Amino acid sequence: MELLKEINLLSVTLRLLLALLCGGFLGIERGKKKRPAGFRTHMLVCVGSALAMITNQYMCAMYPNVDASRMGAQVISGIGFLGAGTIVVTGLQKIKGLTTAAGLWVVACIGLALGTGFYMGGILTTALCMLINTLLYVFENRVNANNRVLSVFVELQDVACIGRLLRYARENGIHVSEIEMGKARTDKEHIGVLLMLRTAQRTEHPQLLQILSEAEGVCYIEEIN
Repeated sequence: MELLKEINLLSVTLRLLLALLCGGFLGIERGKKKRPAGFRTHMLVCVGSALAMITNQYMCAMYPNVDASRMGAQVISGIGFLGAGTIVVTGLQKIKGLTTAAGLWVVACIGLALGTGFYMGGILTTALCMLINTLLYVFENRVNANNRVLSVFVELQDVACIGRLLRYARENGIHVSEIEMGKARTDKEHIGVLLMLRTAQRTEHPQLLQILSEAEGVCYIEEIN
């Protein structure tokens, strides 16, 4: 084990291969969901971070006065530009890519851990991240499916339909807490509206959307996650 803590061909090879495997393992899950940063991006980030820490350790061995944490700190702060590139705001004011951005930051930290020889920490963090992105993703979807608060995008025939939709929602026990005008998606002649809804009791979201779709003047409706 002492050999693996030092800078030699065996330890460098093992650290880079582990970074490659851990980054790719997490990247596969993101790639399956068609996220901006997938398999190869996660691999590159993790391997690059590992190399940064290996280089840092090498420099400390060669030059005793070098700060052992300097390159690692630069990686953690520098990864922000890549994470920011995965975050987008859609035309419906829907923010996408936050989980992928956070995942890239964690992958960089995993690479730093493996690069410095902290094998146990890097591997355990990889396992925990995979648990978060798979099992807890399913759990989150089940919780959100019955959430009493949701955002929806509605397309209406004209402005007059907004008042009728609000009355219809109130009659069905649906409270509209926020309303914002937006652009129509299916027809330029329509009126787009973003609504924040609250229900008196837990109702499955597809059922709620079906109720609202039956209101007069509603041409299109979609939940915004």
